[in-house]
Amino acid sequence: MALTIVTRCALAATAAVLLAAPLYGCSQTSNNQQTGAGTSAPQRASGNVVKIGVDLPLSGGDASDGQPTANGVKLAVIEANKRHLIPGFTVEANIIDDAVNGVHSPTQGVKNIQSFASDPAVVGVVGPFNSNVAKAEIPLSNSLGIALVSASTTNPDLTKGPLAAQLRGANANAVTYFRVCATDDIQGPAGADHAAQVRKLRRAYVLDDNETYGRGVADQWAAQFTKDGGTVLGHDHITKGQQDFHALLTRAGSQHPDVVFYGGTTSTGGGLVRKQMADSGLGDIAYFGADGIRNDEFLRVAGAAANNSYGTVAAVNADKIPAAKEFLRSYEAQFKQPVGSYSASGYVAAMTIIDSIGAVVKANEGKMPTRAEVLDQLRGGQTFKSIIGDFAFDKNGDTTNKIISIYGAKDGAWVFLTQKNYAR
Repeated sequence: MALTIVTRCALAATAAVLLAAPLYGCSQTSNNQQTGAGTSAPQRASGNVVKIGVDLPLSGGDASDGQPTANGVKLAVIEANKRHLIPGFTVEANIIDDAVNGVHSPTQGVKNIQSFASDPAVVGVVGPFNSNVAKAEIPLSNSLGIALVSASTTNPDLTKGPLAAQLRGANANAVTYFRVCATDDIQGPAGADHAAQVRKLRRAYVLDDNETYGRGVADQWAAQFTKDGGTVLGHDHITKGQQDFHALLTRAGSQHPDVVFYGGTTSTGGGLVRKQMADSGLGDIAYFGADGIRNDEFLRVAGAAANNSYGTVAAVNADKIPAAKEFLRSYEAQFKQPVGSYSASGYVAAMTIIDSIGAVVKANEGKMPTRAEVLDQLRGGQTFKSIIGDFAFDKNGDTTNKIISIYGAKDGAWVFLTQKNYAR
């Protein structure tokens, strides 16, 4: 099944011209321009424009994650319009920043969903990037019946078990949230296995930012590290907005760990913790995190101290997938930079929505799809053939493609080490 899309981004007639063209029609909006518009919308929009909302952190410390992911969506939009994947329709990507003061904001994320919902042409949303933003958005998007497809949120409780059902509220059995990445009950243990089994580390001190994602992945990492024969010497939660970690790190150092794990993102302290370890008695011992630190901003903030740091990504490394070669070439030609951790996943998330739109349009003999019809397609259990491998969404909205990639920081760059498919 082809993954499809169409957007305002495609105005050129040939691929060469197209990839050199500016991204007209992919509107990108700063959060301080949002009005939090009302949420009512007609069941079926009119006209020949169908829109995908895109909710990602595009400013501040999270931009090094959000912008490359947004670029993946933009490229999907370009290709969909060029290839006329939805005959009779143009797809537009409406991209809105969910960061406030440089950090992903659940409150802003909810406002963004309200804005998307007020536009009847928006039939699905790519995003958000962060799990605590998703936790705030899911109750609203579920009540509105609008699909969210995330490239990167990894907390298991967003989709699995009783906590996920509580998030869905009155529509507990109606899945409207999907993701193309693996989850932290896989990512955390994968990182711990690498620390204990490959790096032969035995004594860990665990920190987290006390957010949905950070605390969850830290708990998963710590539990697996213990199963692998390691010892968790302590587990502390930092304070929101904290900038000075010396006292905390000095206390950790007194326990003589050979590895520190940080659950959280660079913007919530992941880079500063690593930087301050050197003068807090911890020297250059190993530092582990998950995808929240596997970004260029971490390298910038941590500086020379970044060496001997390791980060996991809950997605495939597109460089290692033959099917992604054309995507990589097109991405670098369009944006003049290498892909980010979730650029390919952003592309695929957009394409799942577009593919669903295309199927509905075909079934309805060219009519504009409704949000409910797009949701039905996403829930249909079909196999998507994508640049990151074939996958389907299971009954919870999770991908069946459960690949974890592992990277190490060396001399100011992230170096790919290995990846493994944990699909059972």
